Amino acid sequence: MASVLELSDVSVVRDGNPILKSVDWTVDGDERWVVLGPNGAGKTTMLQIASAMVHPTSGKAQILDDRLGKVDVFELRPRIGFASSAMAKKIPQNETVLNVVLTAAYSVTGRWNEEYEEIDTRRAQRVLGEWKLDALENRRFGDLSDGEQKRVQIARSVMTDPELLLLDEPAASLDVGARERLLQLLGGFALAPHAPAIVMVTHHVEEIPPGFGHALLLKGGSVQAAGPIADVITSQNLSETFDIDLVVEHKDERFTARAA
Repeated sequence: MASVLELSDVSVVRDGNPILKSVDWTVDGDERWVVLGPNGAGKTTMLQIASAMVHPTSGKAQILDDRLGKVDVFELRPRIGFASSAMAKKIPQNETVLNVVLTAAYSVTGRWNEEYEEIDTRRAQRVLGEWKLDALENRRFGDLSDGEQKRVQIARSVMTDPELLLLDEPAASLDVGARERLLQLLGGFALAPHAPAIVMVTHHVEEIPPGFGHALLLKGGSVQAAGPIADVITSQNLSETFDIDLVVEHKDERFTARAA
């Protein structure tokens, strides 16, 4: 399948400090990738490039057949779903759950004077149902639990049927129950034939849902390993990436890691 994201020799430098260093990475349209690495490894910066929010200092970033720097990003961004804690902070706390998802149709984060067709409302309600949020559509976003807010963010990101879905630490800060509910839904979505290419950043192998077949490890802005998930998420690779001896186990499509 054709690639939806291709980074070629991509570097990002800020205030003289290298954030990404000569990154080569390709994501095909039928792939689901997880990106792991220590704090400061450059994971979020890679997602910002993939979402057309940040341009590389050097190298080439090809997103959905368009080269970053030679495309109108305001036309490109609506084709990309993006859920992150930074995006959540832009959502008005008093907005209803239905409107949080519905406003994705206009790429805005708060209901204003825009008008929506009945098909938009039905689509938003269907997406809420898919993410087990239909009973919450009239609740205020700010009144939801962390787990519910995370699911609303993802529902919003898939509202427009994106061709590429980017998730920045979707399970961060969740308790075990909320995390497992989210990972069940993410795993089911990843396995669905209509799902777009997905890239998910996480800090923990325990947060990798079933259905993700590829992984990339970042350390100090450089790619340590990339490829099929079983080849990448290994004790040796994670030990070298996180600078600690780790034992990685893989059972029933889930990973665990602990100190050796």
